[in-house]
Amino acid sequence: MVKTKSPNAKDELEQLARRIKEGDRRAVGRAISLIEDEVPAAETLLDVLFPLMGKAYRIGITGPPGAGKSTLTAALTRSFRRQGKKVGIIAVDPTSPFTGGAVLGDRVRMAEFNTDPGVFIRSMASRGSMGGLARKAEEAAEILAAAGADIIIFETVGVGQTELEIADTADTTLVVLVPESGDSIQAMKAGLMEIADVFVVNKADREGADRVQLDLAMMLQLRDGTKQDWTPPIVQTVANQNKGIDALLEKIEAHHQFLEQRGKLEQRRRRRLQRKTREIVAQKLAEAFWTPEREAALAEALQRIDEEHVSPYGLAQRLLEKKKKA
Repeated sequence: MVKTKSPNAKDELEQLARRIKEGDRRAVGRAISLIEDEVPAAETLLDVLFPLMGKAYRIGITGPPGAGKSTLTAALTRSFRRQGKKVGIIAVDPTSPFTGGAVLGDRVRMAEFNTDPGVFIRSMASRGSMGGLARKAEEAAEILAAAGADIIIFETVGVGQTELEIADTADTTLVVLVPESGDSIQAMKAGLMEIADVFVVNKADREGADRVQLDLAMMLQLRDGTKQDWTPPIVQTVANQNKGIDALLEKIEAHHQFLEQRGKLEQRRRRRLQRKTREIVAQKLAEAFWTPEREAALAEALQRIDEEHVSPYGLAQRLLEKKKKA
């Protein structure tokens, strides 16, 4: 691991960055580990590699558990590889209750790519993220892009209706459903429906696939929008038999072209940069604010909170006022 206080730290980072640019898999894995461990050197590394980021096209795959997201990811990856494209996969697994790490189910299911130098798979723990994406997944994707990935696929844990954050991370978002989803589609929150750029009815060889497609089509007709808006297509697939994958790729590419032709792809990426910058500023301000003295002041105030009837809002205001006076 890079030791940030070592006199050779700068040289080590430059060497690591060079190896990443060359597509060195071990270097990529090491860099992502630095990100997950929140090592200070990771921020410097991301800064150095920034010019190479943003070039990969990002595809988000979300949907309920059991929808076949991993199988679909594998099928898409095979197709992209046949096109000669390099693929990076960020598979966000549920956090292990014992180790706090990823359960690594997706890496087991996609073992066929372990020897493919054009595919890099990283399982990351959701660490309780209600949005389905690991907190550092986006930065891991940036490392993969810097290493030459043409396509980045985010596969989320499928925790349900709270996976809306994927729309901020991906360029094209696939919402995957199965024939058994028919009874629950009407109960879906509008937010989940709104993030879909393409709907995928997977396991379409089962009874009920046509009904799900019809229900989705009816719901899409009720959405507000203009003629300039993208209407999410609905594609039926049987991913474990590779059926419907070519049709799905066509819809993904059509959405890609739609975004580029209307300047929306650049807008999306600029919004991501703006959001990321705000998050970094907020994190750094919080780190600077919570000195040991203020932590102690908070702990002391909490002991008297019942007597003084002060809310968390009031406590926060007091601490901020003390900061201004300092």
